[in-house]
Amino acid sequence: MKPIHSRLRILAVVAAFLFAMGTSTYAQNHPASSIPGATKAVVTDAALRDLWVGHVFWVRAVVVESLAHNEKAAGVAEQEVVANAKAIGAAIEPFYSKEASEKLFNLLAGHYGAIKQYLTATVSGSKESQDAAFKALVGNAGEIAKFLSGANPKLPYDALNGLLVAHGTHHVQQILQLKAGDYAAEAKTWTAMKDHMYVIADALTDGLVKQFPKKF
Repeated sequence: MKPIHSRLRILAVVAAFLFAMGTSTYAQNHPASSIPGATKAVVTDAALRDLWVGHVFWVRAVVVESLAHNEKAAGVAEQEVVANAKAIGAAIEPFYSKEASEKLFNLLAGHYGAIKQYLTATVSGSKESQDAAFKALVGNAGEIAKFLSGANPKLPYDALNGLLVAHGTHHVQQILQLKAGDYAAEAKTWTAMKDHMYVIADALTDGLVKQFPKKF
C-alpha cells in the first residue's frame, strides 16, 4: 500500500504544478467574462465545457465499472467515451476542417488508449506497464498540444502541454485511488478534474475568439 500512496503524493504535486502553470496562462489572464463578443463566446465556452466534462465523466465510469468487473456497463461507458471524443473533434470542424476534426479525434483516441492501458496495468499490478502507459499518456499530451497550437497560434504549446499533462495525471491519480478504495481522496480528485476541464475549455474558447474574431 505504501508505494501506491507515495506515487499518489508525487502525482498530486506534479498535477498541482502543471495545473497552476496552465491556469496562470489562461484562467487568470483571460477570464471568460473578458472575451470580446461575450454572448457567442460564452455559448461556445459552455458547449466546450460540457464536452470536456463529459470526457472525464465517462472515463471515470469505465474505470469504476472495470474495477467492479461489470463488463457490460464498462462497455457502454467506453462507447460514450468514443462518442464524446468524436463530438470534441467535430466542435473544431467549423473553424478548421473535417480533416482537422478527424485528426483531433484520433489523438483523443490515443489519449484514452493510454488511460485504458494504465487501468489494465493497475489491475494486473504491473509497475512496468504502468510506467509505459504513463509515458504514452504524456507523449500523447504533447502530440495534442502540438496539433492545437499548430492550428491556432493563439494557443501556446507549452501552456497547452502543461494543461494536458496535468489532465493525464489526474486520470492516473483517480485510477490509483479507486483501485485502493480511497474514495474520499478520489472525490477531491474528481472536483479537481472537473474544474481542470473548465480551464481547458476556457483556453480553447479564448484561442478561437482571438484567432477568429469575426465569428464571435
